[in-house]
Amino acid sequence: MLPHPPPRPSARSTVPPFRVMEILADVERLRAAGRDVVSLCAGEPSGGAPRAVAREAARVHARNEGLGYTPALGIEPLRRAVAGHYARWYGLDVAPEQVAVTTGASGALVLTFLAAFDVGDRVAVCRPGYPAYRNTLAALGAEVVELDCGAATRFQPTPTMLDAAVAAHGPLHGLVVAGPANPTGTVLEPGELAALARWCAEHGTRLISDEIYHGIVHAAPTGSGPRNGAPYRGTSAWEHDPDAVVISSFSKYWGMTGWRLGWALLPRDLVAPVDALAGNLSLCPPAAAQYAAVEAFSEEAYAEADRAVEQFARSRSLLLEALPALGWGESAPADGAFYLYADLGEQLERHGSSLEWCRRLLEAEAVAVVPGLDFDAARGHRTVRLSFAAGPAQVEEAVTRILRFQARS
Repeated sequence: MLPHPPPRPSARSTVPPFRVMEILADVERLRAAGRDVVSLCAGEPSGGAPRAVAREAARVHARNEGLGYTPALGIEPLRRAVAGHYARWYGLDVAPEQVAVTTGASGALVLTFLAAFDVGDRVAVCRPGYPAYRNTLAALGAEVVELDCGAATRFQPTPTMLDAAVAAHGPLHGLVVAGPANPTGTVLEPGELAALARWCAEHGTRLISDEIYHGIVHAAPTGSGPRNGAPYRGTSAWEHDPDAVVISSFSKYWGMTGWRLGWALLPRDLVAPVDALAGNLSLCPPAAAQYAAVEAFSEEAYAEADRAVEQFARSRSLLLEALPALGWGESAPADGAFYLYADLGEQLERHGSSLEWCRRLLEAEAVAVVPGLDFDAARGHRTVRLSFAAGPAQVEEAVTRILRFQARS
């Protein structure tokens, strides 16, 4: 009798790797070899957490008390603080019990997808778009429907696209949107988001809005004036549809990437399912990070985060001013977040693909950027994403090196 074949990895685990993480490994390799690498690949603010959060974290660790398990959906003071944030920025009355604190926005996405969709459900995502939406949904057994979003619609979806997707694939159980979006930085205008929310409500489709880059908006959309004298921060899906799921995080506006803390605003029918799933999958978010993160909603922390956004805006201006000299093709407007997404244009004639251009740039000039293949399997071989979260000095140095590389190659 022949022996059984050895166990194999699951089919669901065969998702593409995130090239950003592979490039970060190459960056570490070159730095270990003594190279001065300028990294514009990760969406990671260089300033770190606000000082008020860091001070509170130090106090929590010094006391070393109360750092056991917390409730699965987070401590009550933090859930109340998140709810208050929505009153401050959006004028929304959010019940703290509808706030789920999670292990990063990534944890919020996994819990939401598990709670909202069954195996085989069709969920639409944008292309180009953040690859974890597509890959996580696929790993969980959903049928991913990609919406081809180009420059004509500012790289955002429209109801017409959703109608076409239904005609081609059948009813949609979910739609994932983001604004500002990764990798394009495009902002969903209030009217656009309202139209998408209305379409979802009419078709029984769950809307999931990733709002992780809210607060980092460089060009407010038409018809979106300040609220209570404050600058435009973004439009939340809950302003249009309380049955939507809103995803956000402390990672971007507050610069707390490694703290692994995010949240979801949940419609009431998903609160109990997410609570049960969270308790089984992760027990709770990191306790020390939760207690410290309450201070993210202090006046001091808001002011510090706003100063960081001003630096992002300076970096953005440097890149946009450099575009004519770089000689690339079409680029997304970069109205929010801290990304420039651009077609390489004539550079493709010399290097063949964005992946090869990025590899050669890293080896020749020690500048790390991301090829567009992560974000768009159809046309990503033409595009690159540059993160300007590292700050103006790093961006300026990177531009100098890229121009030198292109002049020599």
